[in-house]
Amino acid sequence: MVIKPQRALISVSDKTGLAEFAQQLHKLGIEIFSTGGTRLFLEQAGVPVKDVAAYTGFPEMMEGRVKTLHPRIFGGILARRDRPEDLQSMEEHGILAFDLVVVNLYPFRKTIERPGCTEADAIENIDIGGPSLVRAAAKNHAFVAVVTQPAQYAEILSDLQAHDGITLELRRRLAAEAFAHTAEYDQAIATWFAKQVEPGVFPPRLFFRYDRISTLRYGENPHQQAAVYAVPEAKGPSVVTARQLHGKELSYNNLLDLESALEIVRHFEEPATSVIKHNNPCGAAVADSLAEATRKALAGDPVSAFGSVLGMNRVVDRATAEVLCEPGLFIEAIIAPAFDREALDMLTTVPKWKKNVRLMEVGELPRPAPCWSYRPLQEGLLVQDADNLPDDETEWKVVTQVQPDDALLPELRFAWAMVRFVKSNAIVLAKDQMLVGVGAGQMSRVDSVEIAIRKAGDRAAGSVLASDAFFPFPDSIEHAARAGIRAIIQPGGSVRDEEVIAACNQHGIPMIFTGRRHFRH
Repeated sequence: MVIKPQRALISVSDKTGLAEFAQQLHKLGIEIFSTGGTRLFLEQAGVPVKDVAAYTGFPEMMEGRVKTLHPRIFGGILARRDRPEDLQSMEEHGILAFDLVVVNLYPFRKTIERPGCTEADAIENIDIGGPSLVRAAAKNHAFVAVVTQPAQYAEILSDLQAHDGITLELRRRLAAEAFAHTAEYDQAIATWFAKQVEPGVFPPRLFFRYDRISTLRYGENPHQQAAVYAVPEAKGPSVVTARQLHGKELSYNNLLDLESALEIVRHFEEPATSVIKHNNPCGAAVADSLAEATRKALAGDPVSAFGSVLGMNRVVDRATAEVLCEPGLFIEAIIAPAFDREALDMLTTVPKWKKNVRLMEVGELPRPAPCWSYRPLQEGLLVQDADNLPDDETEWKVVTQVQPDDALLPELRFAWAMVRFVKSNAIVLAKDQMLVGVGAGQMSRVDSVEIAIRKAGDRAAGSVLASDAFFPFPDSIEHAARAGIRAIIQPGGSVRDEEVIAACNQHGIPMIFTGRRHFRH
């Protein structure tokens, strides 16, 4: 059913595009009623408008707190045009029908985010009449169209021009968006109030809103359906805001791996490349140039790097593209701040996988900032501070008789930076500031040590070892000594620390305790 609006009620805080929209409504013969500041704005724009207070016979009062909360307004919105009793009530009380309601709300969220916002400021920006008008119009969408965002103006005008009215399909969709809008608004107020009543890091309730970006072909496996969502108005550099320049549609697993790849490289100030396979790093390196970092990262575990996802923290240039185009490589996806023209041309025309590789441009990468991480549980949620900030090296302690020399310190820093990105129990071996061996996700730490050494092969000799948590026994040190590992960095904190230290002293291996664990479950 198409409705042809005869009368519109407009009361908005955000006046973006309003003058042009209202002018078009007037040209279409739609009578406009408005309140206070909105009415003055429209009058100044030359749009004929009638005053709500003059219509209701009840003046605005209390500095605008009361202006639209009146039966002649809500009766005109909520009246069911196919019910004789509703029409009779309208006639008896002189109520006009409003077929189009254009309302957006006081900027509560922007107000509380403003530096120096007081409690009084916040409370004055809690809209009462606006949400009531929106909900009334959305409830009665069978007869009324509700507009809550300037971005919707074009849709309304397009429908009016195409159908000489507004279709039920559009009214229903606008109603759904309106209820989502007021729900989010109420959530913001509830969250703010909860913090006033119960201050602390974690509020008593959490509310979330995510907007669907797209549905995916499937999830982790073909029998699972999947979709990807983003927070409203997401702007920061991330996988969900990255621009795909080339390649096939991203899969669920691609997105997970791209997220991990990006998380690693944004941790480093030097040019860095990470190589992700099944959501674990199988290669990573830093160097003076991105091309050299990429070559080293891919050499960390060439077998596992086949079909991997890469992350980079510099613009991909021709030299880096030449490394990626060497024979024998197959890359699923690459995420980087940008790709220069030569690199883009090479990656999309030279290698065999040229048609398939997904190239994702994420923009400039700032260093990680404090934030929360979330892990869903069945009917619940775990929330914690994200483990994404550098450790304080002033807390590090050399606990062995042998001190690490100056040449080992950059290797130990790199290994310690990397181990937090590996699934626990996590062991990494690093040499020349590149990963040469990784042991991930084992139930026994010594198993992870053995796997990392086996992965490194001959390169284990002369490497350094990082462990995300303490060694419960000295057996891992014995394995490290036999492999020729030069130094170890770990949190410490085991009841057998003294035995572990004694084993390092016996083999002349320097060891640092950082005092901080980096489990990644």
